[in-house]
Amino acid sequence: MSANPVAAPPVRVLVVDDSAFMRFTISKHLNETPGIVVVGSARDGREALNLIPELQPDVITLDVEMPRLDGLSTLREIMAKFPRPVIMLSSLTTEGAVETVQALTLGAVDFVAKPAFKANIDSILGEVAEKVLRASKAKVWGLSKATSAPPRPQTAEKKVRALLQHEKVVVIGSSTGGPRALNTVIPQLPPNLPAAVVIVQHMPAGFTRSLAERLDAASKISVKEAEPGDELVAGRCLMAPGGFHLLLDTQGKFTLNQNPPVHGVRPAVDVTMLSIAQRYKERVVGVILTGMGNDGTNGAGLVHGSGGWVIAEAEQTCVVWGMPRSVTEAGFANEVVPLPQIADAIVRAVEN
Repeated sequence: MSANPVAAPPVRVLVVDDSAFMRFTISKHLNETPGIVVVGSARDGREALNLIPELQPDVITLDVEMPRLDGLSTLREIMAKFPRPVIMLSSLTTEGAVETVQALTLGAVDFVAKPAFKANIDSILGEVAEKVLRASKAKVWGLSKATSAPPRPQTAEKKVRALLQHEKVVVIGSSTGGPRALNTVIPQLPPNLPAAVVIVQHMPAGFTRSLAERLDAASKISVKEAEPGDELVAGRCLMAPGGFHLLLDTQGKFTLNQNPPVHGVRPAVDVTMLSIAQRYKERVVGVILTGMGNDGTNGAGLVHGSGGWVIAEAEQTCVVWGMPRSVTEAGFANEVVPLPQIADAIVRAVEN
């Protein structure tokens, strides 16, 4: 008889929120979730930073808007001094979206959008618990000064032009840890990149525009959220809008739809990559960055089988080695590259 497997220790959580109601409600639900124990709560960032060394939580839930030390400032300190998975709780406002994207770029693993009314808080408790369990498996690195600095505004005018007959299309897919990874890759691409770029980042509606604007401010190529009728042009990067699948039609124009999620997500990398690979075949460079699950594997399979080039992020730099692992294990990756070298790999693939 085999011995009973040892149960994994519960995920230790610190809940940080300036609202006593929110602290109580989130803590109560998390404590009732198998595999989670709340080891403490804090009413602001200062209190949280004092408690972390003492309590050693595995995961922190962190409110964005707090007195004394706000969520973003607290997150910077956590990533610099005690790096570990952090889930942001943010408001569903435009300003909330900007701050959330900034938090994800600074290294927060995920976020939950809080409802406008406390009465609706029950609707997100399951999501918080699910994301805590997921975040506990993520790999988190400390923050370098370069990552924490705000993007340097690009003053040079960005030039876009029609894609030539032989030029390539780069399709980048990412999920958990993606905003930070994209913030590494896209600003490193040269202004004269002879290719069109498309990004599919798993994100709900309302947040991708802020991410596109942030990347645009930091990059030498133009980045914008995709709209119906957009076309592939050299020097421009289009980002699939949250909540919509992005497809290239037979006329070479992009369309958006709200068909059912694929792999549980919308936008899905596979939907976009398959539609582009069907048209551009060997001219496609597929790039699969950090993320959970296997979205992007079918698309990468078609790119690889059509004579295109597939780049997968290496395990050692992934926050979650799920999507790149799936592509690699399926035999579709032409090269497996750590995050800091992916931009160079894209440039090489585009110019070959």
